[in-house]
Amino acid sequence: MKKEYLMLDKIEGPLIMLSGIQGVSYGEIIDITIDGQKKRSGKVVKVDKDVVIAQVFEGTSGISTTNSRVYFTGKPLEIALSEDVLGRVFDGVGRPIDGGPQIFSKEKHNVNGNPINPVAREYPRDFIQTGISAIDCMTTLIRGQKLPIFSGNGLSHNELAAQIVKQAKVGTQGNESFAVIFAAMGVKHDDADFFRKTFEQSGALERVLMFINLADDPVVERLSLPRCALTAAEYLAFEKDMHILVILTDMTSYCEALREISAAREEVPSRKGYPGYLYSDLAMLYERAGMIKGKKGSITLLPMLTMPSDDITHPVPDLTGYITEGQVVLSRDLFQKNIYPPINVLPSLSRLMKDGIGEGFTREDHDEIANQLFSLYSRVQDVRALAQIIGEEELSELDRKYMDFGRRFEEVFLAQDFNENREIGETLDMGWEIADIMPVEELDRLKPETIKKYLPSQKQG
Repeated sequence: MKKEYLMLDKIEGPLIMLSGIQGVSYGEIIDITIDGQKKRSGKVVKVDKDVVIAQVFEGTSGISTTNSRVYFTGKPLEIALSEDVLGRVFDGVGRPIDGGPQIFSKEKHNVNGNPINPVAREYPRDFIQTGISAIDCMTTLIRGQKLPIFSGNGLSHNELAAQIVKQAKVGTQGNESFAVIFAAMGVKHDDADFFRKTFEQSGALERVLMFINLADDPVVERLSLPRCALTAAEYLAFEKDMHILVILTDMTSYCEALREISAAREEVPSRKGYPGYLYSDLAMLYERAGMIKGKKGSITLLPMLTMPSDDITHPVPDLTGYITEGQVVLSRDLFQKNIYPPINVLPSLSRLMKDGIGEGFTREDHDEIANQLFSLYSRVQDVRALAQIIGEEELSELDRKYMDFGRRFEEVFLAQDFNENREIGETLDMGWEIADIMPVEELDRLKPETIKKYLPSQKQG
């Protein structure tokens, strides 16, 4: 028989401590009654012999050591799921916040899922078209991949996230089995409204499931939100055979919440005050994405994070880079040139790109033109550095061609409107037109037969 406990030992931040507790499990959900009326819920985060520490989801305001009763439910945090969740908005613990009804389902799913067993994984194939040239051509997103987006404070990552949600589709299939789960952690009210309105106006909301934790919501819910989102993704992908794209923003907010709770639990801090288990905690989330042998569905993960002081060596982007398969990096320099999206393709990378592009996926010339554009744009940086020293008018004719290529690449290929959705064929053709600025002798990453077939100035017939 479950017992109710009438006295708390200690309250600190969002945590409560009780002693003399028996038969309690880590992660167990608790119900708290305050003054015999108000009810709140929480989760056990530490069990040490008969001492239990629990996080209160709604915060500990109004709770004292003598006015509360705690009931241990014997269950972990679970959410009810069905296909009706698409088009809905939930908070960090899976409660509806869109004014709609509760989700009623026979199945309740534990949000504390496990990473996919490496032996059961299927290698990702096929690409997901985002409609954004810099991603689709240069750092292609592959179905089942984990590809983070590294941004900085004040950059246009929210707009980029919203545009990807509006436009994304599985490359060689229709949209009927494709859906997006959008999970926002620690966002401001105006950002949350921007996401909602954008999805509604574009008609994408009916295939989007949203989880939102606002900046003034309890910090504890921020830790449960990505787990709720990934649990819903697993249900839709592996039980309903759908292809799911999960966007988690902002993972830096999640990690700061983890640091805050860790400090409240008086744990020994590691780098920059983050807990020593930050890597394993992130890996437990990221590794839930992928494809499983024998299952038709897939989970593709796009975690977005803001790098403090634009420092890519900060623990959050650093550890994220170890776990995931590449990164898309946003540039403050491009942002200040009014280029949207400000994606810097040089430090960006998609490690699985080669396995989801080419004939049968995108187009036979994709790999060659992407490599050539990367090579040319890399040389542009050297020419720009030289121009700063001697002046652009002193550059050779070839170097001025490179300067012209760099401007066109940024202003035409990288830059596109928020509502502009480019098909992959259109993106590749645009890449060839910009490469045609350069003399053929400089196009050393392209085969002669490919040049004759696709380069506008060299096309035969």
